[in-house]
Amino acid sequence: MLKQASIDQENKTLTLVLDLQEPTPSSSGKTLVVATTHGNVPTDVQIDGKPVTVGVNAYIRAK
Repeated sequence: MLKQASIDQENKTLTLVLDLQEPTPSSSGKTLVVATTHGNVPTDVQIDGKPVTVGVNAYIRAK
């Protein structure tokens, strides 16, 4: 789950903080998901007055 999103305008970076979870098999079974937003999630961060939406899946190989 997304805990935090922030933008550093000076360095032009977007930083996301997600909760780690126990490695869980993906739907294909080829990878183990270790962090996810469970689809696209709007954030409080804005660019040009519009909210930034992110979708993240972090994973490791299953084998």
